[in-house]
Amino acid sequence: MSRYTGPTTKLNRRFGQNIFPTSKGEERRPYPPGIHGKTTRRKVSEYGVGLNEKQKLRMMYGMTEKQFRLSFERAKRQGGVAGDNFLRILETRLDNVVFRLGFANSRAAARQLVGHGHIRVDGRKVDVASYATSPGEKIEVRDRTSSKQLATRAVEEGQGRSAPAWLVVLPEQLNGQIVREPAKEELPSDVNVQIIVEFYSR
Repeated sequence: MSRYTGPTTKLNRRFGQNIFPTSKGEERRPYPPGIHGKTTRRKVSEYGVGLNEKQKLRMMYGMTEKQFRLSFERAKRQGGVAGDNFLRILETRLDNVVFRLGFANSRAAARQLVGHGHIRVDGRKVDVASYATSPGEKIEVRDRTSSKQLATRAVEEGQGRSAPAWLVVLPEQLNGQIVREPAKEELPSDVNVQIIVEFYSR
């Protein structure tokens, strides 16, 4: 399954939460999109609940089904709690770290920033969005006019959005560092990852 590139507002309404950034003019409606959005839905099966939660998390991080499944398999091999491992792997992807540092205002924008060669990791250019970052690595915007302009605009627009405690960011210098892995309580809490684990364990 390919990466989703369609309207994000519809997905926010479909999943009942803002998995993508919202625009100021976006109209909030308390029901799913479509002509039948206001009607009462039939009870969703256990399989449907798992599928819905899996799709929500996959689209939140902008991954293909293959990438998502491979990340889950890697999480299972690590030992310990598979769900926590899985979320930790997703959170420490390079594109997500760039987003968390504030150098892009969405994961999609962060993915483009990485893919177009605007980001360095420990001094070397890395253009693979799925690159698995590690504690101690320094993430910085390349010293190019175009790179700095893109990241500076995102920092200015995102003022007030703080980076998580497992990251240290110097917005004026457009760099940051991963000081440790995200703790359990710092992982996304708006997704029921256990349902996803059970879905993939069928």
